[in-house]
This record gives sequence, C-alpha cells and structure tokens, in this order.
Amino acid sequence: MNNKKFVAILNLVAVTLIWGLTFPVQKLVLPQISPFVYNAIRFWIAAIISLFVFGKGNKYGILLGVVLGIAYATQTWGLSLTTSSKSGFITAFYIVLIPIFSYFIEKERVTKLQVIGFAIAIIGEYFLSGGIDNFNFGDFLTFICAVFYALHVVLITKFSKVVPEKTLLTSQFFTVAVLNSILGITAPWIINLEILGVALFTAVFATIYALIAQTKYQKVVSSNTSALIFVGEPIFATVFSMLILSEKLSRGQIFGIVLTSIAILLSIIQIKTKRYDII
Repeated sequence: MNNKKFVAILNLVAVTLIWGLTFPVQKLVLPQISPFVYNAIRFWIAAIISLFVFGKGNKYGILLGVVLGIAYATQTWGLSLTTSSKSGFITAFYIVLIPIFSYFIEKERVTKLQVIGFAIAIIGEYFLSGGIDNFNFGDFLTFICAVFYALHVVLITKFSKVVPEKTLLTSQFFTVAVLNSILGITAPWIINLEILGVALFTAVFATIYALIAQTKYQKVVSSNTSALIFVGEPIFATVFSMLILSEKLSRGQIFGIVLTSIAILLSIIQIKTKRYDII
C-alpha cells in the first residue's frame, strides 16, 4: 500500500470516528431544539466558515447539498424519535446501497472480497444495534437518510474527479442550511450555549473536515472501499453512547463489533490486493 492510500485510510477512519461521536452528542441536545433548526444552525456555521476559507462553490456543490440536506434532515429527525445505537445501525445500511449507486453512476463493479465484507458488515451492524425490534417512524426516517447518504457518497467520488475538491464545500453547506431553515421555519429557534457548542463541534469536525476528507480521499480508495471503512461508524456510535449516554453493551453487540471490525479489515486488504470484478 502506498503512502497516499495509507493517508487516505487514516483520514476516512478519523471521519468515521467523528461521525460515530455525533450520535450521542447530538442526542443530548435534540430534546431542546427542533432537529431542522439544529441542522440549520450547524450548516450555517459550516457555510460561513467555508466561504471565508474556501470561497464560493459551484453547481455540483448545490446538487450535493440537496442530497445531503435530505439525508441530514431525515437522520436528525429520526434520531429524535429512536435510540442512538439503532439510528447508527440503520444509517449504516447505506453500505449495501453504495455499490448499487456506484455501479450505475460510476460503473464501478463490486469485487468478491467486497461482497464478503458487505455481508459481514450488515450482519455485524445488526448484532451491534441489538436488533431493530419495534420498527418505528424514526427508524423509517433514518432508512430514508441511508438511501440519500449512499447517493451522496458516490456523487462525492464522482464530482471530486472533475472539479477541485474545495469548490464542492461552500455551496453544499449553504444548500443544506437553507433547506433545513425552510423545514424548521415554524419551529422555535432556541439557542443556548450547549446547543451552540454541539453545533460548532459538528460544523467544524463532522461537516467541514469530514467533507474535505471525503472529497479528497474517497477517490483514492473508491466509493465501495470507503463504504467498508465507514461501517465503523456504528461501532464508535455504540462505544460513545455507552460512555456519554450510559447505554449498555450486550454480548450480541460485542459480537457485532467483532464482525464489523473484520469488514473494515477486509476493506484495507482489498486496497492491497488485485481486483476481481463479479458484476
């Protein structure tokens, strides 16, 4: 594995850890604020910072913003109606949707090793979540998020190959901010230091840094391999939920962590081995 791919993996794993942390952290403030208002605040902060650092964006960023805006709106709304660990699992279902979008949009074929990795990952995510009994409306919203998030991952890889990475940021953040502001226009815009602190953290690390890493490094390792790295998100979500929200970890969840970790290792092995297309 060359140094460029190693750096790409490290950054994508760091993004995965940060995303996992956002589940319990956001869960702490969502009872105090509309999920749409929270998302609007988060992305207005990201958009303003990005505008000063990276300048204006382009039409590709706007399209990404529409997709991401729907994904975040449904995820955050869903998180307010379901548990943090279950939200992490259902969101992670996008890992099996990415190869589908990637095949039709990028013409990227999935490999045997990746198929094995995706299968192990989904089984692992199921055990990690503790199952999805009592499927509710929040879970449904989170599944819609998974569909749009999978599409977003593939479009990032595609667009970052044809335009400079930084041009995909500002217009994307502004679009997400506007969409969530419209959705939350009738809700009270309650802002306190706790909400502002969480919004600032997620804006800088889970939004700006994460999108920079995605636009720069996903194309280095491919959308499908990135998906297998991202399966670690629910692991971090579960661990941080235990530490922050005192959620308990069962034996089944421990087994799920082991399986999911195997899937991540397969994604790294995939980068080092020759590709054998199967579809």
